[in-house]
Amino acid sequence: MVDINVQEDIDISSVKNPFEKAKKVECSEITTVHRNFWFNLKSSFKGNPLAIMSLVILIIVIVMSLLAPLSPYDPNAVDAASKLQPPSLKHFFGTDDFGRDYFTRALYGGRLSLLVGFASMGVTILIGTILGTISGYMGGKVDMFIMRFSDIFVALPSFLLMVILNALFQPGLVTLIGVLSLFSWARIARITRAETMSLKERDYILAAKNLGASNLSIIFGHIIPNMSSSIIVSASLSVASAILTESSLSFLGLGVQLPQSSWGSMLQLAQKYILDKPYMAIFPGLLILLMVLSFNILGDTLRNAFEPKLIK
Repeated sequence: MVDINVQEDIDISSVKNPFEKAKKVECSEITTVHRNFWFNLKSSFKGNPLAIMSLVILIIVIVMSLLAPLSPYDPNAVDAASKLQPPSLKHFFGTDDFGRDYFTRALYGGRLSLLVGFASMGVTILIGTILGTISGYMGGKVDMFIMRFSDIFVALPSFLLMVILNALFQPGLVTLIGVLSLFSWARIARITRAETMSLKERDYILAAKNLGASNLSIIFGHIIPNMSSSIIVSASLSVASAILTESSLSFLGLGVQLPQSSWGSMLQLAQKYILDKPYMAIFPGLLILLMVLSFNILGDTLRNAFEPKLIK
């Protein structure tokens, strides 16, 4: 933030030094400028219509998913007389092969997909931030052990192992969230480690050490709060990645189990009707596309807000 006080009604004749005269005249023409996070965030959205559109889409989908119980249809109620109906005013997205309202199932599927995305993001950020911060702050053998341990998860074929683990353990939300978090924390740990190695050399960290602050108080009281910008941006991108991965696993039948619905499981059921009833694949696929793109664009916008130098 730049804060320059403007001196008004300068009496130049009272100044003996001509250089001091010129300096005071130049200062009198400088206006006060305030730049903070909210100013940068507003500037990022103001010059980026895609960011505004993405935020609106996210709000609409999240609110509608939360209000899914207000739908007059039961998402799991079978109605054989109404199966495979095209989109209409009665059924906005049509019905599936069991006569269930497709729009209602998409709303409930959005609730599960968003729940998995945000829950796995929370676990991923928690594990990655703690391990990455400890690794960067402690250094030495601790750093080497944690980084080599994270290298294992980076090098492994994560999606293949996710499929195997989901097949070995009982399918469900807890298993799905745990598997997604297990193979996502290493990237966050590397980001927070790099930030910690830079922050721990700052003057206020050295001053805290000299004043007798413990390592835990420095890590949780000074280092983690000062790298919150990188954590927030990584969190938004992690949600998008988790939603996409969950949809892929559910499409393979290893994620959310019937009769519950998610966007991925809806795509799995729609594949046998892709030629006759394409709307069954278009609607959930479009929702996945919009949500992933919106979270990615929002992450870029937040990065620009936290890094003012990137704003043109």
